[in-house]
Amino acid sequence: MKRLIFFAILCLAPLLVGCSRKVEADLGAPPHAQVEQEEDSGTFRVAHPEQFPLVAAAEHKATPELTVTGVVSPDVSRSVPAVSLASGRVVEIKARLGDTVKKGQLLLKVRSADISGAFSEYRQALADETLAKAQSERAKVLFEKGAIAKKDLEVAVDIETKATVSREAVVEKLKVLGVTDLNHHPDGIVDVHAPISGVIIEQNVTGGSGVKTLDNSPNLFTIANLDSVWIMCDVYENDLPFVRLGEYADVRLNAYPAHVFKGRISNIAPILDPTIRTAKVRLEMPNPGLMRIGMFATATFYGHEQETYSVVPASAILHLHDRDWVYTPSQGAEFRRVEVKAGRMLPGAMQQVTGIVPGRKVVANALAFQITAEQ
Repeated sequence: MKRLIFFAILCLAPLLVGCSRKVEADLGAPPHAQVEQEEDSGTFRVAHPEQFPLVAAAEHKATPELTVTGVVSPDVSRSVPAVSLASGRVVEIKARLGDTVKKGQLLLKVRSADISGAFSEYRQALADETLAKAQSERAKVLFEKGAIAKKDLEVAVDIETKATVSREAVVEKLKVLGVTDLNHHPDGIVDVHAPISGVIIEQNVTGGSGVKTLDNSPNLFTIANLDSVWIMCDVYENDLPFVRLGEYADVRLNAYPAHVFKGRISNIAPILDPTIRTAKVRLEMPNPGLMRIGMFATATFYGHEQETYSVVPASAILHLHDRDWVYTPSQGAEFRRVEVKAGRMLPGAMQQVTGIVPGRKVVANALAFQITAEQ
């Protein structure tokens, strides 16, 4: 019986499958999906390819370059503050931010009560010294006649010595405050002079403003000698192998792009900026007279070993969507767009590129080809 049932199922199976297919057809089941190959968006076909001349990429050997941006900054070792050791109020300003000054030039005047107080201390110390000298001379005479003991003489001499020390201390205090003539009573005006020759790059004082003590007040002026300046550059972490201490870089100012200067690498910061992953690189160089603090500049660093590059006409490179492209012939009337990285310009309107090998042919005028391909 079991064998008969199994044989019946085998006979009915084809009939059941046919019925299920008929039911699917009657219900309108969707046909099987067919995958079609999408056309390559980087391939272009033109009707007359002969109207686009081709050129072969030439071979060019050169040392690799790295160009970064920088800012002209003052040399910190040549920047000196101008301060007033006496507190008071500004009564006159003789210089302004950006002025070129000479060493010893008057910058401003400050009326200060510190000078009057110090001069009063000087007069008191002078009177004490005079009295101490007289008492010391009298004690010597009395000691010689046996009228006083030796210890009384020693006390008088000690008082005279201390009075002299006190007077000398007050005199030094007056000199620090700017008083040089002790024979005349000062008028309480302190003159602040330029400590070096240079340009005033910082000013923190105005007419009538108060001047506090040195510990609580910023520098009145900061004067920088701009005969030598710094170029502070930001170099990305991956480009640091291009930078070596003691080597030189070509510096160009945005204001004077035709002039090329030489700057020596004097420092590479040991700490990276955690946000943009760059290190500060400092270039030192003499100021030819064109550099001003805050100017933008570019610095070009050079590698040591030569590398092989491809060179094509600058017109063969198309800048599109922040990328550089060239068009190369493929098959028949087809051309393929290849991404490259454009390098520096060379004489004869030629330009370095990486991304294609020397000898590969490219369309000489990429812009004209692009316009035609879009029509």
